[in-house]
Amino acid sequence: MKRAETSLRVTEFIHETNWDDLPLPIQSQARRCLLDTLGAAVGGRQTRLSQIIHDFCASTYAGVGAQLWVDGRPVSPPGAALANGMTIDALDIHDGFTLTKGHAGAALVPANFSTIVLNEPISGQEFLAALTVGYQIALRAGLALHATACDYHTSGAWNALGCAAIIARRLGLNEDQTRHALGIAEYHGPRSQMMRCIDHPTMLKDGSGWGAMTGVSAALLAGDGFSGAPSLTVEAKEIGRFWADLGDRWLIAEQYFKPFAVCRWAQPAITGVLMLQKQHDLDPQTIQRIRVATFHEAVRLKDAHPESTEVAQYSLPFPVAAALVHRQLGPDELSGQGLLHPLVNQLAERVELVEDSGFSARFPAERIAQVQIRTRDGSMFDTGEVEADWGAEYPPTDDVLREKFRWLASACLSQERLTELELTIWRVAELPDISFLGQLLAQRSDTMDQ
Repeated sequence: MKRAETSLRVTEFIHETNWDDLPLPIQSQARRCLLDTLGAAVGGRQTRLSQIIHDFCASTYAGVGAQLWVDGRPVSPPGAALANGMTIDALDIHDGFTLTKGHAGAALVPANFSTIVLNEPISGQEFLAALTVGYQIALRAGLALHATACDYHTSGAWNALGCAAIIARRLGLNEDQTRHALGIAEYHGPRSQMMRCIDHPTMLKDGSGWGAMTGVSAALLAGDGFSGAPSLTVEAKEIGRFWADLGDRWLIAEQYFKPFAVCRWAQPAITGVLMLQKQHDLDPQTIQRIRVATFHEAVRLKDAHPESTEVAQYSLPFPVAAALVHRQLGPDELSGQGLLHPLVNQLAERVELVEDSGFSARFPAERIAQVQIRTRDGSMFDTGEVEADWGAEYPPTDDVLREKFRWLASACLSQERLTELELTIWRVAELPDISFLGQLLAQRSDTMDQ
C-alpha cells in the first residue's frame, strides 16, 4: 500500500495523541461517555438478547485475554467485543452522533476493554485518550461513508474503524500495519441496511457488536501481517474534508445522550408528551387522541403493540404511551409484563403518526416532532416544534448522567457494588491500571440470575 497524505495524518493522530493533548472539556466528555455507555451495558444485561449473545460467545469465542461483563467467563478479545457491544446495543440508551445517524461508543468502549490485559498495564488517562481517539476516527469514517455510500447502513460499518484504531494504538502497530488494520475493518465492517431493522425490528439492532468484533479482529490480524485494501473512508480524495480538522474539532463533544431506552427518532415525541403532561397535569386516562407530526424515518416506527423489547424500542406509539404512564423507559417498561400493560396499549392505539415534509427535510441534522394531545373534555394541547432531550447543545449535567447510571445498574448490582463501580468510572483518570475497572465490570451479577 502506498502511503496517502490523509492516511499519514490519521495514523499519526492515532498513535501520537496523548492525554495532555486533549482540552479539559474533552477529557471530561470522555469520562461522561464512558460512564453512560457502561450504564447501558450493565442495564442491558437484563435483556434476552444479552443472555443469548453472552452464552454464544462463551462457547464459540472461548479463549483468554478478555471477559464477559457482569458474567466473568473468559473469552477472546473479539468475542468480548461482540458480546459486550451487543449488550450495549440491546438497551438502546447509549450515546450517539446526529450527523452519522448512529452510535460510536457502543463499539468503542467494549473494544477498548477487550485487550487491556494483553500488554503492559494501561493507565486510566491512556484508556480515556485511546477512547477519544476512537471516537474521532469512527465518527469521521461515519461521515465519510454516509457521504459516499448509496445505502443507509448500520453503525458497525464505520465504528469498526474506530475500534481498529484503538487496538492498533494499544498494540503499537507501525504506520503500515495501522493502515492495513483500518482497511480490514472497513472492508469487513457490517454494511447492513438500517431501515430493514427499523421496518422489521429484531435482535439485529445497529451492528455495533459486529463492528466492535470486526475492528478488534482487524487490528490483531494486521499486527500478524494480514493485509487489507486501503480504507476509502480515510484515503479517498473526495472525502478529505472530513479529516481536515482532525485534532482541532473534537466530535466526541458533539455526542447526544439518551434519557429513554428507545430509538432516538422516537424521543422528540416522547419529550413532547411528557412536556404537555407536566405543564397541564394530564391524567393518561383522560387522553382521547395523540397526534405526532414528525420526520419520515420516525413515522416508520409505527408498531403500536410490540411483542418484544426490540420491537418496542423501534416503535413510536408504544413508548409515547408508556412514557405517559410510567414517566421513564427502561428494561421494566419495555419487556415482559411491561409490554402487556393495559393502559399503555390503549393509549398506543390513540397515537396518530403524520409525516411533516418540513421536518423530514431537516433530518438528520435536526430530529423534530410536534405533539398535540386532545382530552375527553375537548381540550387541545400543542407543543409546537420540539426536539429530544439531552442533545449536544443542551447536554445533561454530570449529576444527571450519574443518576441515570445508578438507575440502569441498580437492577443488576447490589448498592455496594454499584457505588464502587460508579466511583471507579468517575475517577478513572486517576487509575494507574485500568484492569481494576475491568475486573469490577466482569464480576457476575449479585442481584439477577445468569
